[in-house]
Amino acid sequence: MTERFDPNDVRIFSGQSHPELAQGIANHLGIPLSKTNFSRFSNDNMFIQLCDSVRGRTVYLVQSLTPPVSDHLLELFMMLDIASSAAAKEVHAIIPYFSYARSDKKNAPRISITARLIADLLHKSGATQVMTMTLHSPQVHGFFSIPTDPLTARGLIASHFQKYQFDPRDTIVIAPDYGRAASASRLAKQLGLPSASAEKTRISDTEVRIGELVVRQLAGFRRVLIYDDEIATGSSVLELCKRLKEGGIQEIFIICTHGLFIGNALEQISKISEVHEIVTTDTVPIPLEKRQQNLTILSVAPVFGEAILLNYTRQSIGNLFAYWEDQFS
Repeated sequence: MTERFDPNDVRIFSGQSHPELAQGIANHLGIPLSKTNFSRFSNDNMFIQLCDSVRGRTVYLVQSLTPPVSDHLLELFMMLDIASSAAAKEVHAIIPYFSYARSDKKNAPRISITARLIADLLHKSGATQVMTMTLHSPQVHGFFSIPTDPLTARGLIASHFQKYQFDPRDTIVIAPDYGRAASASRLAKQLGLPSASAEKTRISDTEVRIGELVVRQLAGFRRVLIYDDEIATGSSVLELCKRLKEGGIQEIFIICTHGLFIGNALEQISKISEVHEIVTTDTVPIPLEKRQQNLTILSVAPVFGEAILLNYTRQSIGNLFAYWEDQFS
């Protein structure tokens, strides 16, 4: 891989949100992770300095939009501006978790479609390209006026579950709502399983209602794989698990790309006796003290590393693209 990569032409830096993932991406590419200095002035203003020259080089800045989101976002804007102002040839924003993707529509008076605003600000700050993973909805991709690659972890997840050799006669993949039905269907197809979708109504940020239709779709099944884009408070998963147990499901696997697990969400989910395994990726760092025995974390560093390499060598990244089967299958 390194013979196609000119180490002197490329720089990769990390924000403070997820340096472990940035290091993993750098290791996959076989290049060093450049140092970045972070500090604050007495008035709480941030000070950031990229410690390697970027002049005339291709620069990759890795930053997930995890809590504290506003601080991490401002860090990213500043790093983009620094690289652009220092005459970098290209400046790529690598955003494994783009949290504002959930703000993708105007569903109340006098609110911001913040996903579009952030997309504009990334461009204004100096990004020439954006790479992210599993956006909350496909239309967010259209908010960006610069080349943007929404990748998928579905291949990693499918590879992990191949070992189980599930029987399609007793195992089904379920999306927690209609918005994730297409993604659940794609994963189910890779695993040779049927799929279905629950009917979810969101009452508040921490409360949802799951319709009874999903229970009627479970006849004959004993095992369910719940597949979602992200789990934050866990309210959707907890309510869906309750419905699945009512339908006689004996074994539950919970899968998500972005495992935020706010508060005690991970602990609550793990306590459900029917939950055999919780599978997520490392787009969001999970502290060691919060990890449960039945939690599996898959690293997306190889996915981003491969996408960066293919992009750098001007090759197609279609196989890593989140929605490519929709257009080409």
